[in-house]
Amino acid sequence: MKLVTFSAGREERVGVVDGERGVVRDVTALLPPATGVLAVIEGWDELGPALRDGADGATAIPLDSVDLLAPIPAPRRNIFCVGKNYRDHAAEFGRSGYDSPSRSEDLPDRPIVFSKATTSVVGPGARIDPHPDVTRELDYEGELCVIIGRGGRGVSRDQAYDHVWGYTIVNDVTARDMQRDHKQWLLGKSLDTHCPMGPYAVTADEIVDVAGLRVRTTVNGEPRQDAPVKDLIFDIPELIATISAGISLLPGDLIATGTPAGVGIGFDPPKFLAAGDVIEVTITGLGTLSNHVG
Repeated sequence: MKLVTFSAGREERVGVVDGERGVVRDVTALLPPATGVLAVIEGWDELGPALRDGADGATAIPLDSVDLLAPIPAPRRNIFCVGKNYRDHAAEFGRSGYDSPSRSEDLPDRPIVFSKATTSVVGPGARIDPHPDVTRELDYEGELCVIIGRGGRGVSRDQAYDHVWGYTIVNDVTARDMQRDHKQWLLGKSLDTHCPMGPYAVTADEIVDVAGLRVRTTVNGEPRQDAPVKDLIFDIPELIATISAGISLLPGDLIATGTPAGVGIGFDPPKFLAAGDVIEVTITGLGTLSNHVG
């Protein structure tokens, strides 16, 4: 099932996407009042069957006529993110001079986990604010994002996928100069509008082989990133086990798993984003997330 959050005037509504017919089914009436996608995920054992049984009878709206928001427009807490989690990207980042504390192409021996503020989240089609007053070096990072369903602490690798509700796409937009100059990643990763997300929240049962998914990013139609999820240094079970070892995961938590090689700082000279640029991140089975700088 592909869930979306879309706007109808000032109201946010929940929809189920019927890709074959190119429509979104407005299932808001099937849910308790004021229930968004986050609450749907939290109450999935009860609400999931109701959506599966009732979606076909819900009002159908052409998908290309609705204003899609991020599937989870306001996460309950910061997005967990993973740095340097593809081998080739770890090397290009090390060569770039933007790493801290020094240049190194060595692979990390443990997951590098940081976070992005919830206020950085925007939906598909939304404008990415270049923030010229604080950064001159804006970059993109297409990523597979895991959506946690069942919470818990101390989740083992073997149990990890039992805690995954589904997946979406994020673009981990980054102010590289801030990332370098502050010698930490929170500020450079968390500027407003710098976490485009969507277009869909896709349930795990629709993804037969997560490792076989492919992450592709283009800028103005030019291919930049292209790698399979199987190339992750630390796979999804390892990330869930690492984060949950001492932090309780909650339903709806988001884990951005890392970005492949081909980001702007990987080029010589770097290819930073500029006003008017269109960035599209496509992942097998999850659709395409498109945003523009402006």
